Amino acid sequence: MKRLLHQVQIMINTEQQTRQHKRRRNRSAFMSLELAFTLPILLLVLMALFEFSMLFFARGDVVEASRIGARTASLPGSTWEDVEESVYQALRPRLRQRVSINAQLGERTGDLVNVAVWVPMQDAAPDLLWPIGYGLVGRNLASETRMVRE
Repeated sequence: MKRLLHQVQIMINTEQQTRQHKRRRNRSAFMSLELAFTLPILLLVLMALFEFSMLFFARGDVVEASRIGARTASLPGSTWEDVEESVYQALRPRLRQRVSINAQLGERTGDLVNVAVWVPMQDAAPDLLWPIGYGLVGRNLASETRMVRE
């Protein structure tokens, strides 16, 4: 009788352990499924954060370059070449590759001086978000600065 009770207890324990194992396995499968759904979203957010931070940093460089170019253009005796050189020196080498500069130099003291700088976004950051429809092709970082000629 004791032996029979012992065998029944073993069978009950084995059955409970089997149920617990199945629950654990189902739980881990559910966790894997959750990971499969959330990981791409997390990666997308991280890529967007990386790309936009690089674009904001590059935009600061473009704004600073247009300010330096306008300051150079506002000085007496400055030429287009002086403005262009000062803008090139203010930009990082990667941003200099396809930069566009437009400057309107005043002729007399008190005239407005206008310097605009455009840099393609592709030169500033990697195009990581094109799979979701936000591509950098054909987009520019731009800044325009106006000052009064001295």
